Parts: sequence; structure tokens; C-alpha cells
Amino acid sequence: MPATETQRQPEAATNEIAISVIVPIFNELRNIPTLHERLKQTLDSDHRLSEIIYVDDGSSDGSLELLSDLCRSSERVKVLQLSRNWGQHAAVLAGFAAARGAVVATLDADLQTPPEEIPKLVDKLEEGFDVVGGWREDRHDPWPRRLASKIINRATSAAVGIEMRDYGCMLRVYSRDIIDQIIACGERSLFIPALANTLARRSVEIPIRHAKRIAGESKYKPMRLLRLAFDLLTGFSLLPIQLVSLAGTFVSLAGVGFGAFLFLRRIIVGPEVEGVFTLFAILFVFLGILILAVGLVGEYIGRIYMEVRRHPTYVVAAVHGEDPQRPGLMRSSG
Repeated sequence: MPATETQRQPEAATNEIAISVIVPIFNELRNIPTLHERLKQTLDSDHRLSEIIYVDDGSSDGSLELLSDLCRSSERVKVLQLSRNWGQHAAVLAGFAAARGAVVATLDADLQTPPEEIPKLVDKLEEGFDVVGGWREDRHDPWPRRLASKIINRATSAAVGIEMRDYGCMLRVYSRDIIDQIIACGERSLFIPALANTLARRSVEIPIRHAKRIAGESKYKPMRLLRLAFDLLTGFSLLPIQLVSLAGTFVSLAGVGFGAFLFLRRIIVGPEVEGVFTLFAILFVFLGILILAVGLVGEYIGRIYMEVRRHPTYVVAAVHGEDPQRPGLMRSSG
């Protein structure tokens, strides 16, 4: 049975679990065995009690079956099975709701960000930070992907007001207080690193290693990155619509000035046909700005529409490895 759409306050973290690691999974069958073994070794070397929460985000390649096997072989592994593909950040939010650790880490399943880097981030968090993110040194991604990420990072820093080099890195560590705030706020603009930074008093980035993807393919295609950029810009700031308003004011003043110039020229020089194509080019620029402005307004109206409808952010269809002492973790946000 899918989870009902209920909202309840997050349960307090117990003292039993020190570190929770949340890994969203979407069609990563070939990476899971290596990922789990390396993650297990990393957590074992820390000698603190820990748990691993895999969130299956509607995989269709057999990932869920393999995760279920891992769950049966280890008491500290839990698998959340989402009802369909809700997206990476919704999957992470579902993991947050189930996590019990005093410290919560998030990790991609593609092994490009090594699990072995988690202790370094945890140590930094214990210096008094609320959020510690990794920024990927010497990235092994194609240059178009790196360029798109750089643009999105600049835009996110401007929108959030907190400068970060790598908002797109999923290897991050959060304090329990930040996790509870994220769950309680019911935010629908699901870009968790940006949301966490708006809630944190102290956040920092540290360099981490980055590796080539060995198996599978990236789920962030160009159109999805563009969609993410729009979500960021309209979800955390009014800056885009304010910039468009300023641009509209500038264009209007320029249009009035240009009209006055043409009127005076007609009086002085007389009728002429030169410059017709220039006028068309200017018209297209104005129309482009107008269409952009309408699109941005539509983005904000769409967000209001989604808030009014209150559809769930995610729905957990089943929990594998559920602790019998903590039933009822199946819930949706919205």
C-alpha cells in the first residue's frame, strides 16, 4: 500500500546511530555491489554505529531486487522503495525522513564521488559546522557538463546568497538539526544543497576526489540540467524576475529614445527605407525579452499552483528492512 499523504514532525534522533548514509538509486544495477562493499568498509573503519539507507527511485533494471538482497544480509541496511521515479532530490528527502543518525550524509551511486571521502566531511562537520559539502577537484566529466555545472553554480550562489563552488556535488554531510528543519519546512523547491545552506548558520566546502563513471550513464541530461537551473532560480530568489523588470525598464526607455531619434531624423532627412532590417533585429530583441519575462512569470505562477494543489513530493510504496520498533516511516511530504 502506498503511503498516505500525512505530515508529522520528524522523530528525534536516537543515540544508537551516529551516521546515516543516504544513497538515491535509479538504474544503477552494475554499480551497487562495488558501491556497497566500499561504503561498508568505510563505515566499518569509523567504528561508530551507522546505517545505510538506499532509496530506490523507480528503477527498472533490477536494482531494487539487488538492494533487497543486501537488506536481508545486513541489519543496518534499509531500502525505501518509491512508488515511481520522483527525482534525485525527492529521493534524498525520503531518506532524510527515515534517517536516525546524529549526522546524515548523502552520496551518489555512480561511484564518481568516492564513499571513502565521507569521514573527511564528518570530521569537518564536528568542528562546529551545520553543513559540509564537497567540491569535486579535477572533475572527470565531459566539458559541456562541466560548463553547465559552472553556470548553474554561479546562478545558485547568486540566488541563495551563499557562495559555493559546487552545489551539484551530492557528497554532503548534514547535522541532525538541519535535517529536522528541512523535513519540517515542507519545501517544494527540491534542491537540497541550496535549501540546507539557507537554513544553516555555518556551512563550508572542502575538496574531494572525483573519478570517471565506470558503469551506467548520467541521469542529468542537458534538458534536465536546464530544468534544474529554472527550479533553482525561481525556487530560492526573486532576483530573476527583478532583473527582467529592470531589463524591461531599460528596453522601454531605449525604445522611447530610439523612436524620438527616428522622428527627428524623418523631419530633418525626410522619408527613407534604409535600416528596415535593423528595425526588425531590434524588434526581435524586444520580443525575446518579452517572451523571457512571460516565461519567468509562468514559472512563479506554476510554483504557486503546485503549492495550492499540495501533491506529495514523494510516496514510499514499501520499506525493506524496516525496524519493527519504528513502524510508520512510510510517509510523503506535501
